[in-house]
Amino acid sequence: MTQLAKTRHGQVYLSLRADILAGRLHPGEKLPFATLSERYGFSVGVIREALSRLVEQSLVENLPQQGFRVASVSRETLIHLTQARCEIESLTLRHSIAEGDVNWKSAVVAALFKLNNTQQMDSEDPSLLSEDWVEAHSAFHAVILAGCANPRLTDICGQLRDSAELYRRWSARIGEQAKRDIPAEHTAIANAVTAGDADLATRLLSEHISLTSDLLLESGFIGSTDERENAQATA
Repeated sequence: MTQLAKTRHGQVYLSLRADILAGRLHPGEKLPFATLSERYGFSVGVIREALSRLVEQSLVENLPQQGFRVASVSRETLIHLTQARCEIESLTLRHSIAEGDVNWKSAVVAALFKLNNTQQMDSEDPSLLSEDWVEAHSAFHAVILAGCANPRLTDICGQLRDSAELYRRWSARIGEQAKRDIPAEHTAIANAVTAGDADLATRLLSEHISLTSDLLLESGFIGSTDERENAQATA
């Protein structure tokens, strides 16, 4: 693949991903090639490659004989995803604390500092998370697990975080930041991690992940699978 082709693929991928996460493309919305090609100004082949990458991140679905659509969301999916994250990330964090060295601990401190000193909400649209904060947040959660020597575990954790990204973005829309002290949560996790307290660190991490899910479920912002499918059928 030429450098120009890589650039085109990257542009479309980033534009599509941003539009999905910002809610400009809605969960369950069909993504026909012709419409996307006109919208983004690239060929069908470039669009297809970008959509395939987003399928890998669980932001887009490819349904047999129906084509691509923005990933659907439901209470059941969120509950299952949260359970998987809590269990697998807790296991990986225990390995990380047991196996990480002083350089890893320094990286945890640095990632926390950057996260806590990055503006959380978008300056132009306060209902959206800022891209700088999203990047710093993702980096922090990756770093605290990076002490784990098993790349299979860290890769799975990364995939689960990608799958949770749409829900995390939506949490900002219900005013999640006003209902919790997110910087304090991250600081407490980092302090437990660098102190080598695996029991406390895993408990705090699970509570941190679960609280986002709980607030979304309590808000009623996300319906059940049946409710979603009924809504789509009557749309």
